[in-house]
Amino acid sequence: MAEHRESLLFLAALVLPYLLGSIPFGLLLTRAAGLGDIRSIGSGNIGATNVLRTGNRKIALATLLLDGLKGAAAIWLLRALGGVGQDLVAGTAVVLGHMFPVWLRFRGGKGVATGIGTYLAAMWPVGVFVCLAWAAAAKLTRMSSAGALTAFALAPAVAWLLVDADHALLALLVGLLIFWRHEANIRRLIAGTEPRIGQKG
Repeated sequence: MAEHRESLLFLAALVLPYLLGSIPFGLLLTRAAGLGDIRSIGSGNIGATNVLRTGNRKIALATLLLDGLKGAAAIWLLRALGGVGQDLVAGTAVVLGHMFPVWLRFRGGKGVATGIGTYLAAMWPVGVFVCLAWAAAAKLTRMSSAGALTAFALAPAVAWLLVDADHALLALLVGLLIFWRHEANIRRLIAGTEPRIGQKG
């Protein structure tokens, strides 16, 4: 009976967070605001940074908060079901859902806000560190991608020091996914052609 329950919790930790992460708030909010299809603007990303390129800061902020809430809600949901040890699975699954949403033919965002929300719920000191590191690096460079890459690169070490090995692994997996999805950004950063925050596409 206990093994059956654990199997169900593991399945829930995969499926429910993935579906939650798949909700494309950036696309839904921009359409509702009459801003068109966000996928045809700027980078084509459905995240808050690209929504900001529409010039609507309120919609961009709402996208940022809701995408972050997806990550936090995935952790809270699984813990409410009794799966405290499922942070690693749930956290990775919700970020994957945001990056590869089933509703958008697996073409989603880059996972930064959702990753931060996951960290804040699963290991709040690391989440706070990532927010501060992102803000500092983004302010210095005026590039959201540079801030995100800096913060998520440092997160596994911070999780190891402040939390535990399991959460350090969560930070490592999410960080690797975010670096993977930022491949084009990394190339532009190296070439010096990465857009600045708020720059329209």
